[in-house]
Amino acid sequence: MNKILPTAKLDAPNRFREADRPHSPLVAFGPDKPLQLDAGIELSPFQIAYQTYGVLNAARSNAILICHALTGDQHVANVHPVTGKPGWWETMVGPGRPIDTERYFVICPNVVGACMGTSGPSSTNPETGAPWGLDFPVITIRDMVRAQAMLLDHLGIEQLFSIAGGSMGGMQVLQWCASYPDRVFSALPLATSTRHSAQNIAFHEVGRQAVMADPGWRQGRYIVEGADPRRGLAVARMGAHITYLSDAALHRKFGRKFQDRNNPTFSFDADFEVENYLRHQGSTFVERFDANSYLYLTRAMDYFDLAADYGGIVANAFRGSRTRFCVISFTSDWLFPTSDSRAIVHALNASSARVSFAEIETDRGHDAFLLDEPELLTIVRGFLQSAGRARGLEPE
Repeated sequence: MNKILPTAKLDAPNRFREADRPHSPLVAFGPDKPLQLDAGIELSPFQIAYQTYGVLNAARSNAILICHALTGDQHVANVHPVTGKPGWWETMVGPGRPIDTERYFVICPNVVGACMGTSGPSSTNPETGAPWGLDFPVITIRDMVRAQAMLLDHLGIEQLFSIAGGSMGGMQVLQWCASYPDRVFSALPLATSTRHSAQNIAFHEVGRQAVMADPGWRQGRYIVEGADPRRGLAVARMGAHITYLSDAALHRKFGRKFQDRNNPTFSFDADFEVENYLRHQGSTFVERFDANSYLYLTRAMDYFDLAADYGGIVANAFRGSRTRFCVISFTSDWLFPTSDSRAIVHALNASSARVSFAEIETDRGHDAFLLDEPELLTIVRGFLQSAGRARGLEPE
């Protein structure tokens, strides 16, 4: 059973607890069904945790797969069992929402390498009986997608009506459409790219080094040794969170306002509100996420380069695709800027795929795809209704 970090302040004693895993269904794949990894290794046995919402229709034609981002999980539209907070995409998924669980059967799996029930570095290595740690094989986006395809096979779902995700979730959407084009009727890649930029790899490396520099990391053996690299993981989260926002959003929300005081303390306490905000983001993150999983998932994003297996030409990945695409970007997203989305659109056009594109004006940065952005919700609802009519799920 996987382990995650406990709810505590950054200076709390090092301790761990078992997460209450029955909150999610699990599918276990035995030695007869190994996961073939890009690293040239067969992962077996392994398991996938997932959540579902809505009802699969008799024709099994109304399934939508939701792919989560780097620090997300399967709890897309339900109260999170660890934090007690609402699902991470409840603005988008639920009864009457654009991804309407009264119309669609929604599936959200936790990715391989993560820490909320799906096999990852904090899972038990069957050969040793101890947590995998860094002995867990390095995972790619394509490995995540292969595992998800196995899950759908297990659920008896041959074709997806749609697939949606932002950031790392958007990478999975693109990989799905390249690897299994006949299984995806429509796709919504949001705030994403066909490959990670050098700048984004650099940001991830800073975060990984923060984790690994923590004395509690213990070369990835912190669970076995009873240590806890929560400070390093919190700093990694603080740095990453800045990239999810925009300068305008930070200025609007915090400016240079002091925290509970009118004058500086002339110390290194969190004088500014923005400092306190980032420290809060770091301290709450370590309550629910595993440090080694952070290393593994950031590395998976870094390795993602969709064109690499198609002669260096992205369009070749979508050649002959019959999938209907809706690509969405946000004006203030400097982590995955609109130029990345336009490159996806150009590749889809070059492959003669059906594609629509929207750039949404907002100052909320990369995280805008997770927030209550009316234009985003309207576009997604309209796209799915149009695809539904073509699929026979909606009246003409």
